[in-house]
Amino acid sequence: MIETVNLHRGYRIGKKSIEILHGIDLTIHKGEKVFLCGPSGAGKTTLLYTLAGLERPEQGTVKIENVDLYGLGSRQQARFRNEKIGYIFQNYHLLPELTALENVALPGAIAGKDRYAEAKIALERVGLADRAQHLPAELSGGEQQRVAIARAIVNQPKILFADEPTGNLDSRNSAEIISILMELATEHGVTLVVVTHDQNLAQAGDRILIIQDGSIHAQEKAVTI
Repeated sequence: MIETVNLHRGYRIGKKSIEILHGIDLTIHKGEKVFLCGPSGAGKTTLLYTLAGLERPEQGTVKIENVDLYGLGSRQQARFRNEKIGYIFQNYHLLPELTALENVALPGAIAGKDRYAEAKIALERVGLADRAQHLPAELSGGEQQRVAIARAIVNQPKILFADEPTGNLDSRNSAEIISILMELATEHGVTLVVVTHDQNLAQAGDRILIIQDGSIHAQEKAVTI
């Protein structure tokens, strides 16, 4: 489903160049649930952004279903992401002036499609059917993250990327969000890639990748606890 070869990504600060990813080779199989763990600044989010088509690598390739993601033109890439990829941000990234339902339907609108029926189903799936007409400011943090999950699945993506989806939540809400993600991935055969600092939560997955200093230092089989 996802394959990277010799992936490099860095940034320039003035005249100084800082390399974040150091030649990462990675294969993630269809339907696999993979958690990326490691210390702050290790490169987890940069890797996730690069896999999802949000940050172009300076060197190397990212292939999704054998399509070279960064070999596509900008319009083709945007369409590919909209159709194939769902992305969940740590800080929700909901539009404050839109209701929960309108936020969830937004990816469909971007694609020029009416997704309100699908948006209602997605909200039901995450347990928020009764909050459809509420604005983000009227929802708790856990509810806002569930709206973000519903938005990410409304186009029925093949891959779900989640960047610290529980980072702003308490332990009860964190466990609930991970449970929802796992259930959605299992039911629909979706490939799931999650960044988390919490290795206890990561045990829910099929595989844990330990990222350190921009490289994969270990790959561990998750165990049931």
